Amino acid sequence: PEISQPDAVEFAVVWKQPTGAVASLPNLKALQSFGAGVDSILSDLTLPASLPLARIVDPHLTASMLEYLDTVLNYYRLRFDEFGTNQQQQLWKPRSPRKIRHLTVLGLGELGSAAARHFAGLGYAVSGWSGRLHQIDGVQCFAGDHQFAEAVAEADLLICLLPLTGATENLLNEARLAQLKTGAILVNVARGAIVDDEALLCALQTGKLAAACLDVFRIEPLPVEHPFWTTSGILLTPHISAVTNADTAVAQIAENYRRVQAGLPLLNQVDRTRGY
Repeated sequence: PEISQPDAVEFAVVWKQPTGAVASLPNLKALQSFGAGVDSILSDLTLPASLPLARIVDPHLTASMLEYLDTVLNYYRLRFDEFGTNQQQQLWKPRSPRKIRHLTVLGLGELGSAAARHFAGLGYAVSGWSGRLHQIDGVQCFAGDHQFAEAVAEADLLICLLPLTGATENLLNEARLAQLKTGAILVNVARGAIVDDEALLCALQTGKLAAACLDVFRIEPLPVEHPFWTTSGILLTPHISAVTNADTAVAQIAENYRRVQAGLPLLNQVDRTRGY
């Protein structure tokens, strides 16, 4: 609302922009997301179809995500979730570590591929699943709906790193969660709307899932009345698994602004037909 000369704007850096804000800039040449994800930007149906959009690709973002996933895996492997519950009940119950041998990573983009390689390098059996087939050394890759069940069948830990698109919204519903082996653990560090909330709650209550770590939610901040806050077996973190590094982001944004002025293609341009 503070833009006094909309005709003068040729480049916009956005994140969860108000609906219609971009369409009100008639001479805009390109858009730049301030993060790796662009689903909140593309949800604006007034967005001009031909407008190029770039996202941030940040090695610091990848390192942050891997640190988070390492911590979560070891939290469950060493049974800190169980020992935390035991502490509240003043129970002394030593147990050996969980047997987490097989991981499945959903989504094999920049972050998903890095996670799959990382855990394969640590000696875990790793499967990867995405909309189209990838080839990653040391990782068994699957693609498409027809290979989803096979991709997740052996997973002790399922890591969701999918982009949020029309095809992935509510992807982890009752039917797909039922394809996991009993006692699996879900980690969602992608977007909240990829998981059907009610299906997840049911899977935890029936014991189909042993636990779930959620860093992302349909509505953020998570509403105080949401059952995730109080459901046994859920670990919540406030969308901190991978935070954009300002220095890295600013350098990419400045470079893309220069490229727009020179008539060159954007770095890390999004394929808007795919949504990422």
